[in-house]
Amino acid sequence: MTGILDMTTRRNALLAEMAELAVQVGREPDCIKLVAVSKRQPEERLESALAAGHRVFGENRVQEAMAHWADRRTIYPDLELRLIGPLQSNKAADAVALFDVIETLDRVKLAAALRKEMDRQGRAPRLYVQVNTGAEDQKAGILPTDLPAFLKRLGDDYGFAISGLMCIPPIDQPPGLHFALLAKLAAENGLDHLSMGMSADYPAAIALGATSVRIGTGLFGTRTE
Repeated sequence: MTGILDMTTRRNALLAEMAELAVQVGREPDCIKLVAVSKRQPEERLESALAAGHRVFGENRVQEAMAHWADRRTIYPDLELRLIGPLQSNKAADAVALFDVIETLDRVKLAAALRKEMDRQGRAPRLYVQVNTGAEDQKAGILPTDLPAFLKRLGDDYGFAISGLMCIPPIDQPPGLHFALLAKLAAENGLDHLSMGMSADYPAAIALGATSVRIGTGLFGTRTE
């Protein structure tokens, strides 16, 4: 019971803070979705979050997400599962079957694999394009300069109506610069949803237009390695 109460307290405090931050910049208090990053979390923490009423979770790896959530789907039909880590094309079938939102579309090969599986399964997760706002060689994501052409190809060749954009700023740069860039790119391309901000920087993300923030440590505490 203590774990559930602690989780409820942390969740309620986060939601209240997010609402206050939104109001401070003239946004509606309930306009930001809290995505609980459940990667590498033990079962008891997931159960505490569910018991506290949380239903939106983000996972980095398809296989781990299947272990966490495949069976729980029947118990919690209102779950919303988001893939927030890189997706290999050969995992497209499992990703389409499990996730409601895939936030890391960033290349044509993956788009083709997703289109094939969405048609085969009759299922259409919402899609975000991941943008490599810092042009980091080691990081996934489409470059900002390539985004308009990529979005056009996704629509023309694959019939995708992209829901939004996602980014992970470089760890050695002010995140607000990258959140502002992502918001600018979304506005220029007519996209409404922005997945940006994590436990260390979500206030800046909310101030700059985030519609969802990805919180792990701030909700669950330190991850289990």
